[in-house]
Amino acid sequence: MGKEILVLVAKELKSEWRLKYALNGIILYVVSAVFVTYLSVGAQQGNLNPPTWNALYWVIMLFSALSAVAKSFMGEPKGLHYYYYMTVAPGALILAKMAYNALLTVLLALLGYTVFGLILGNPVQDQGLFLLNLFLGASGLAFALTMVSAIAAKAGSNATLMAILSFPVVLPILLMCIRVSKHAVDGLDFSVSVDKLLTLMALNAIVAATAYILFPYLWRS
Repeated sequence: MGKEILVLVAKELKSEWRLKYALNGIILYVVSAVFVTYLSVGAQQGNLNPPTWNALYWVIMLFSALSAVAKSFMGEPKGLHYYYYMTVAPGALILAKMAYNALLTVLLALLGYTVFGLILGNPVQDQGLFLLNLFLGASGLAFALTMVSAIAAKAGSNATLMAILSFPVVLPILLMCIRVSKHAVDGLDFSVSVDKLLTLMALNAIVAATAYILFPYLWRS
């Protein structure tokens, strides 16, 4: 299974590199969303307080992740699904998709964080805690949205269905990320956030394990 996962992740990377318009579109969305925020909330006059900065960052990251992961299953032709069905184990496929989407989402989150810092300023006092929370939060969003994308693809690639199903799944992860990053922005001691970080890691593990267990039944349907 490990070899299958590596091959599938390499295939996803090659496909993304070959069709750069998808990645370029997502990057353009992140940069333009931050710039529009800069123009609309009065950040140039220093009116953007740290809690608002934190909330806007995670809202933009949520929709960036949704745009990036939605094509995971929904953007593939049905013939490719049949090919996967005949050649790879369903567990390897879902783990490879989650690994690739987690990598892509983390990179987008880092890009967004950099652009936020350059355009809107960076009020974060504990950079280490914020980056750890960013990694866990982006990975959790990728895991959850990958499974929802698979469900939506089986329902006829309905983007509306994916948006509806995603909300209750990603909401606990998003709320936990906002709380931890708020602690990082305020510069609170790391011990204050340990329980929330453990909860976030547990949520990620539960989502990943649930996807791994349930995906074979979805794949055979």
